[in-house]
Amino acid sequence: MRRKDIEKFALSLPGATLDRPWGETPVFKVGGKMFAWGSAGAPGGQDDALAFKCSDLSFEMLTKRKGIAPAPYLARAKWVQVEDPKAMDADEVRARLSEAHRLILEKLPKKTRAAITG
Repeated sequence: MRRKDIEKFALSLPGATLDRPWGETPVFKVGGKMFAWGSAGAPGGQDDALAFKCSDLSFEMLTKRKGIAPAPYLARAKWVQVEDPKAMDADEVRARLSEAHRLILEKLPKKTRAAITG
């Protein structure tokens, strides 16, 4: 899944916003909290690298797959980085982004969640 497609899908999730606190790196947030980030034209073919929050079980399963690793600085919070775009097909990327969004949304204050979900 290409970066523009990832951005389009991530921003279609309820309350999702795009921020760029680290220059060109796209950071996807819900309720002001980060749920995923992508690369920004990184050298070495990493143009479509993606990192996202996942459940404890998903973290254990995903980090055993080729092309997926614990995300730098965020692994302790159960984030993974997809370093090889071929490691996941588009359907799985969409499912994983939806799950990351849901995990962060669930941790938001009740009032904030209600404002986002209606």
